[in-house]
Amino acid sequence: MRRFQTTIVILLVVLAVGMTALVLLVNPNDFRSYMAKEVQQRTGYDLQLDGSLRWHVWPRLSILSGRMSLTAPGAAQPVVSAENMRLDVALWPLLSHQLDVKQVMLKGAVIRLTPDSDAQKPDNSPIAPSGSREPSKDVAWKLNIKKVQVKDSLLIWQQDKDDQINMRDINLSIDQDSERQAYIEFSSRINRNQRDLSFKLAANVDLSSYPQRYSAVVSSFDYHLAGVGLPADGIAGQGSATVSYQSQPQLLDISNLQITANQSQLQGRVQGSMQADGESTYQVDLKSAALNLDNLLGWQPPGDSDAGSANTSQQSGPRSPVTSNSQSVSQPGEMAFLRDFNADVKIQAKQIIYHGLTIADFSLQVQNQQGTATLQDLSGKLGHGTFKTQGAISVVDNNQPAQITLTPQIENIAMGPVLHAFGQPETFVGDLTLTGKFSGSGITLADIMQRWDGHAHISMANARLNGMNIQQLIQQAVVRSHSEVTAADSYTDYTKIQELKADTVLRQGNLRITQFFGRSEILTAGGSGLINLNKQRCDMSLNVRVLDGWKGKSNVVKTLQKAVIPLRIYGPWQELSYSLDVDKVLRSELEQKAKDALNNWLGKHQDSKDKKDLERLLKKL
Repeated sequence: MRRFQTTIVILLVVLAVGMTALVLLVNPNDFRSYMAKEVQQRTGYDLQLDGSLRWHVWPRLSILSGRMSLTAPGAAQPVVSAENMRLDVALWPLLSHQLDVKQVMLKGAVIRLTPDSDAQKPDNSPIAPSGSREPSKDVAWKLNIKKVQVKDSLLIWQQDKDDQINMRDINLSIDQDSERQAYIEFSSRINRNQRDLSFKLAANVDLSSYPQRYSAVVSSFDYHLAGVGLPADGIAGQGSATVSYQSQPQLLDISNLQITANQSQLQGRVQGSMQADGESTYQVDLKSAALNLDNLLGWQPPGDSDAGSANTSQQSGPRSPVTSNSQSVSQPGEMAFLRDFNADVKIQAKQIIYHGLTIADFSLQVQNQQGTATLQDLSGKLGHGTFKTQGAISVVDNNQPAQITLTPQIENIAMGPVLHAFGQPETFVGDLTLTGKFSGSGITLADIMQRWDGHAHISMANARLNGMNIQQLIQQAVVRSHSEVTAADSYTDYTKIQELKADTVLRQGNLRITQFFGRSEILTAGGSGLINLNKQRCDMSLNVRVLDGWKGKSNVVKTLQKAVIPLRIYGPWQELSYSLDVDKVLRSELEQKAKDALNNWLGKHQDSKDKKDLERLLKKL
């Protein structure tokens, strides 16, 4: 044991003496011009090292430099600059005065990917023949450096003059082998538009064909996004994917995509290509077991009085509308981005939560051709009902809102939760079935209520008019005028209609009901009217027959059951008013019965001396 310890001590002493001698015998500044020349020959970039180079021997043999910069040919600014750089080198090549760099580390570096840091052609460079392809700006980096580390650094990325992204707190580690297979760990933070994105990823990268093509298997990706317009806790998740890129022609393929965001998951594939004329084309195919859009968009359910009120069958009257976040109309140019690319998008989800609504078997298929998007399918299940929509979105002019055309098919959708979700009063609810065609400018709720036109045939089951009992209005008016009849002592504060059908026409926020018919066990109603969606007012003229609930003399009850009573319902949805004239209707009914009785008597007594007097009475009636 003592011999072993003695041997170890001797080796350490020899190593220390050898490295000390090496530091004394080899001047690191002798490699300054060599490193600059190698970088120039292999990459075309200009390496500048300011200040003297010096040795650092622990924990590994390294050369330390002062300020450094790496500049592309003809560029106005360096692509990389740092206050100091460390080069970890191999020991034995130094004995023959050769430099073998094993690792490069930069700390506090500034990396610029901007037009000013791009390589520039000399003014006297020859012009390429017409139709020839411009050479790639990428540089084939072939420096045989196994490891690169960048710590606490800044990346400035600028595509054009007015669009710059700063990536801060960069920590990058690249470890590659002789076959240019690299393992990369990268973390950074981006702050933009009052939002902060922090992320960390690890990937195995194939750089053997770089820069023509390269691929990466991203094994882990963790991120957190917070800031203005996002949930209080932000959006966080993990992901993985296989990414490949080809420069000529430009092709991007993201396959085996798996990503989570709060309580949502997505998996699928995204492909993109860039043609020589700058036209971009994308194919997106994504699937999800669950997408909680409320959790991602920061939507909050309605407040105290509306909590837990999705089931309208438990409501006793209309609610005040909840403020919606889609009350402003679309502005010109909001969807102009559709003109910049072509796309084929397919998204399927077993469950989507949006504005508190749970949509099952959701499907979206849309194709975009530079501003003309064809909605092939938008469908799903909501509660015990279904919906399906086809249509088109056209962006012809950047100075005009998008033009929308939709042909919805809705079957048995409960309207109470939908109205509640979009901040509308639940005055009239039920299970809606609808077929129609609509078109207009813009896609917000305000656009639909102000700028859209169309028509639809509507039917409703289990419909209910909250806040008004039509049977009660009519029967109480009759009871006040006629003592021969009575009605029920208690009523609900809504009108229930088992079946309803209507034809409607929408024009600039005015929904005209051209034909209306509804029935229940208690009453029937028909008529027409106008609903102002924007001002939330209505004016309906109905002809109502109350079939049940009468008590009294049988002949009077039968008369009332057959009487058609005009009823006008008008005013704001939250405070509906009505007008009816029961006395006029009953007088008409009694007069008609009197006429029928007199005509019947005259028919039986043609020879009566009172015939002329009765005929004169009939004319007065």
